[in-house]
Amino acid sequence: MAASITISKLLTPTSLRLTTASRLTFTNLSSKLSFTSTPQKHRQSPKPLRFSTARTTISATIAVGDKLPESTLSYLDEAGEVQTVTVSDLTKGKKAVLFAVPGAFTPTCSQKHLPGFVEKSGELKSKGVDTIACISVNDAFVMKAWKENLKINDEVLLLSDGNGDFTRAIGAELDLRDKPVGLGVRSRRYALLAEDGVVKLLNLEEGGAFTFSSADDILKAL
Repeated sequence: MAASITISKLLTPTSLRLTTASRLTFTNLSSKLSFTSTPQKHRQSPKPLRFSTARTTISATIAVGDKLPESTLSYLDEAGEVQTVTVSDLTKGKKAVLFAVPGAFTPTCSQKHLPGFVEKSGELKSKGVDTIACISVNDAFVMKAWKENLKINDEVLLLSDGNGDFTRAIGAELDLRDKPVGLGVRSRRYALLAEDGVVKLLNLEEGGAFTFSSADDILKAL
């Protein structure tokens, strides 16, 4: 793009030459301002939601050797009534596997993570595991619908941490408010093994990645 500016006899005959990103030249009674415009980049469409799969050093409030914080989780019984269970109920005097997913009905959670624990529940229990529970920051109604959709019986407990209290207490929040699908603040994916409420193993993923929090990974540690 070019532009031309004519300046009247207010200028002296002396030539004035300035050079910056563009060149400005004044000569006698006329001047030309020349500059080159940079072609405008095409606006890119929003990228689809993707969880990072990078294996990085990450941390949480909870760590191996810590006692799990007390919290109340919920579920719907067969009659559709809301019931509650505490972390102590799940873990006191027991060997428990708790694993979390970023969201019910999401692809990796529905196709791999939860089904893997359902499939391996028998092997886990044969190695002394008393409790296998899936936790998600979804309400109890969604968790029940998800359970029915996947045709899960009593192999795995599906528990709602609807307000994210337990998730925050262990420092496993996953902030997805910048994503276009409206997930809000959820839980990072993890799998932990606790004995009498004390964490013995914690496989905490980066975001929603699924690399080392499967049922097989827990079995290897038993």
